[in-house]
Amino acid sequence: MKDLFCYGFQNAVDECLVRHKSIIDVMTKLSESSSRVNRAVAKAVTSCGCVQIQAQRQEYPEEVPLAAMSRHVASHVSGQLCDQCREAVESEIGRNLFYLAALCNLTGLSLVDALIKENERLSALGVYNVV
Repeated sequence: MKDLFCYGFQNAVDECLVRHKSIIDVMTKLSESSSRVNRAVAKAVTSCGCVQIQAQRQEYPEEVPLAAMSRHVASHVSGQLCDQCREAVESEIGRNLFYLAALCNLTGLSLVDALIKENERLSALGVYNVV
């Protein structure tokens, strides 16, 4: 069912993408949409204040195995997105996914297949999947 949704999304993107059909346009719009995601999160911090970023150097205890390390490192984020900021971030992520699907279409790739392969890599390599 979820696969059908992703295929449907990718097909809908293909039908809707008219104005920026060039792969160069899609690549630059994907990059721009990624920046807009970052900006929406930054505005949640700086304009709204519903979330805070409190960053410091990560401490990696030597006695903790790598598989358990994620429980010992911080995200540096506190608070939760308010409804308005959540909507803004979701909207920008959606637009980013639109251009990602468009790039898949133009290069003959399946977004679902890319997700499946990445999930298989994560499952096989776990925490050793260094990106």
